[in-house]
Amino acid sequence: MNNFKKIGMTALAASLVSTSVFAGELAVTGSAGIYWENYKADTTAGAASAGTKYFSMGNDITFTGSGELDNGLNVAVSFQLDQGDNTDQDTVTGDNVWDNHSVTISSDAMGKFVFAGHGGSSAQAGINTTAAGDVWDLFDGRAGADSKMKESSSSNNMFTYTLPSMVDGLSVSASYVPAAGNDESDTSYAFTYTGVEGLTASYGVGSNDDASGSTSNADATTMSLAYAYGPVTVAYSDHEYDSNTATEDLDVQSFKVSYTVSDAISISYGEEEVDSGTANDQDAKYSKISASYTAGGMTVSGNISEMENGDYLTTAASDEEYVGLSVSFAF
Repeated sequence: MNNFKKIGMTALAASLVSTSVFAGELAVTGSAGIYWENYKADTTAGAASAGTKYFSMGNDITFTGSGELDNGLNVAVSFQLDQGDNTDQDTVTGDNVWDNHSVTISSDAMGKFVFAGHGGSSAQAGINTTAAGDVWDLFDGRAGADSKMKESSSSNNMFTYTLPSMVDGLSVSASYVPAAGNDESDTSYAFTYTGVEGLTASYGVGSNDDASGSTSNADATTMSLAYAYGPVTVAYSDHEYDSNTATEDLDVQSFKVSYTVSDAISISYGEEEVDSGTANDQDAKYSKISASYTAGGMTVSGNISEMENGDYLTTAASDEEYVGLSVSFAF
């Protein structure tokens, strides 16, 4: 009798598993890249500057499982494998584990709700890439440069919500980061409008309150405009980080002009100017000219970039040039 019970339960379990698999689907996407980079006038030490010229590799694979429930809700879970990118470690083995991972629940009527276990971004931080594409990031930590974009608070285990479509071309999102210790919980929201052909306009604002209390409470605001007319796209962005500690302030203004030569070839030029908010500091300036060729899932690109006053000083050691070439694949 017990054997028949076991057989019956096994058959029921197999039936349930089969039904679950049939109702959903698993998608796998990824990318890989080979990079050559060359820094000139290097005066720093560390991993990023171990050699004036060096090769590197990028790779990631994302697994996404999704399905529609009987009540009409769409549910998806996503896990990313990205070698060496995740600094969170398994407490038992000490090895790097999954990188970005999240659960998404959505419907046309409800909108989209995302709970990010790792790799989440506040609504404001999600739109704060400079018009030029964060050229500063190529030089961060080099020649004393420290122009990291300061933004509203993001964390592991955070919530982001995108409202259902109410106006054609308008996307509205909000995020919430729970409080830690004496900190106040952080909120953020963002608007993006694409209702006019060729135009993309975004505005976002959010808070970033220090865990120690009120010693470094701040607000981050991002505004950006991009307009495409034929093969030419012009973009501008202004990012402000206002803190009750003056030396923590940051203002980043940027522009970019892009020209699409053909479906496969494009070129662009962009600049960024960073004001540290500290008295007597010189503005850090970044520029980049780039070109890319795309064929199928392969992209070949190159850029020449330059940094001036990277550590907000006018000394020669604060300047640096960069040349980069890459071949990347999407699959």
